[in-house]
Amino acid sequence: QVQLQESGGGLVQAGDSLKLACTWSGRALSNYHIGWFRQAPGVEREFVARISPSGFMLTYSNSVKGRFTISRDSTKNTAYLQMNTLKPEDTAVYYCAATRTQGIDPSAYAYWGQGTQVTVSS
Repeated sequence: QVQLQESGGGLVQAGDSLKLACTWSGRALSNYHIGWFRQAPGVEREFVARISPSGFMLTYSNSVKGRFTISRDSTKNTAYLQMNTLKPEDTAVYYCAATRTQGIDPSAYAYWGQGTQVTVSS
């Protein structure tokens, strides 16, 4: 059974940066895409970013493109989401997830972490 755990969330001011980490255990995910999603209260979970197993193919939502950077270190079983120039509308619970497909829909992801809260004050 795969377990994913997010860390690095917190309360920051607009314009600040945060770096989230997603660490997995239970099995190797070297053949899995890792995605980051977020969910604000009363809103559906939305795709943020995705990284391919090789780490060479990166996909971002339009709302974070140019501000967020996804990466992975398979030697540490960890993926990261560097978030710069944060805005109040980035406030949400951030989840990492793993899939063997190239999808960005949450339903395509088999394994999920429990989430970490990111709050951006204005």
